Amino acid sequence: MRKFWTLYSKEMLESLRSYRLVWIPVVFIILGIMQPLTTYYLPDILKASGDMPPGMLEGYEMPGAAAVMAQALGQYGTIGMLVLALAAMNSLAGERSSGSAELLMVKPIAPAVIILAKWAAHLTVLFIALGLGAAAAGYYTVQLMGSLSVSDCLAATGLYSLWLLSAVSLTLLFSAFMRGPAAAFLALLSAAVMSLLYSLLPSDFDWLPAALPDLSAGQLTEGSVAWLGPVLSAVLLILACIAGAAMLMGRNKLPD
Repeated sequence: MRKFWTLYSKEMLESLRSYRLVWIPVVFIILGIMQPLTTYYLPDILKASGDMPPGMLEGYEMPGAAAVMAQALGQYGTIGMLVLALAAMNSLAGERSSGSAELLMVKPIAPAVIILAKWAAHLTVLFIALGLGAAAAGYYTVQLMGSLSVSDCLAATGLYSLWLLSAVSLTLLFSAFMRGPAAAFLALLSAAVMSLLYSLLPSDFDWLPAALPDLSAGQLTEGSVAWLGPVLSAVLLILACIAGAAMLMGRNKLPD
């Protein structure tokens, strides 16, 4: 356990030195507050454009607070996931290319401990970024649209974080044997394929982790959702990624 905390502290210090612990939460906060602000001021923005046909805004209805909060969380499915994948793509690939991975494997540390420490550091950054982003989105949504259920917001944010964590875990797995940009591309491609399968055949693939964003929105708008299948598959996917990355890293161990 002491080795894990030592490596985890090193990863968090690296996140601080590289400003990942700063710029990723800032991006998530900006993404979070953009949706309620844009939705609330959309009529004024259209009027200010000067090209709006007369009567166009007569049928415009301001969406409810829960719908706006769901849309705000949905912003993290594209740009947010891309940011996280880019931040995680060199976790192992960078150390392999610089040779520090081999030096680390010489020490009496199990590969699984190294991978778990890196994964936990990314998990911490994700929770801080998504937590601050969701809190900022919730604050502006409540101020502009109306009240929100705190428990539903927490549950919806937790479901969405599991989807983002699946993408981060995939990036960590691919970075164990590929270059950083290729690892990020394959992780995003895997997430896109799962999302495509779920969108084309939702009744057949409603157990995939890609169903979590819809469940997150449903938790806010409907209050309760059947989350067991997607959550279980996401947890299994994350565990498989950690085990696969540890196995691949173990192959780089130098002979005694």
